[in-house]
Amino acid sequence: MDKPTIVIIEDEEDLLELLEYNLQKAGFETVGFLSTKNVEKLLEEEKIDLMIVDRNLPHIEGSEFVRGLRESGINIPTIFTTAKDKEEDIEEGFERGADDYLTKPYNMKELILRIRAILKRTNPTSLDKVEFKDIVLDMKSRKVYVTKEEIDLTKLEFDLLKTLIENKNNVLNRDFLLTHVWKDETYFQDKTVNVAVNRLKKKIDPTGEKGYIKSVWGVGYTIQ
Repeated sequence: MDKPTIVIIEDEEDLLELLEYNLQKAGFETVGFLSTKNVEKLLEEEKIDLMIVDRNLPHIEGSEFVRGLRESGINIPTIFTTAKDKEEDIEEGFERGADDYLTKPYNMKELILRIRAILKRTNPTSLDKVEFKDIVLDMKSRKVYVTKEEIDLTKLEFDLLKTLIENKNNVLNRDFLLTHVWKDETYFQDKTVNVAVNRLKKKIDPTGEKGYIKSVWGVGYTIQ
């Protein structure tokens, strides 16, 4: 299943790059724009799951642009991100088609949580599966398939594989894995991670031919 695709319209180039980086790391596809130019054409031609729109845009105010989309029948879920934080601004944003509203500066993790909440409500199937090459994680049943064959993983191994895939091409150190998979690094050691990763590697790639998970000496692990 394809990853959910998010359009970001943000006229600050540095912030646009930061948003794209963090959302891609969280498992989304992104298409970024510095203005509304060509956005409507893309929305008509491609399947877009959600939009993040800054209200302070060149040529047309972001919420005016979204209101125009709504009037033309394009109803893609939208989060406004803006410095406009007065009560009447927020009310106006929702009246013009916002599904959610975040005032700047905002926390990136909170934005991702809000995105997931909207997608779960508007497009539940988009978050049902996590895929990497020929590995498929079914999030509802918590089953794992490699080349369509079910692989028996423990809860910990499932969470470990999911975390690696969601952060693919990034090297995750052992402290990160202990915090995000084991949830508490206090009572565990680096050896705990090493043993679990080796066990997972043997289950999803018994011959070692595919080499999904790679060790980076002295740093941690990556899947690529």
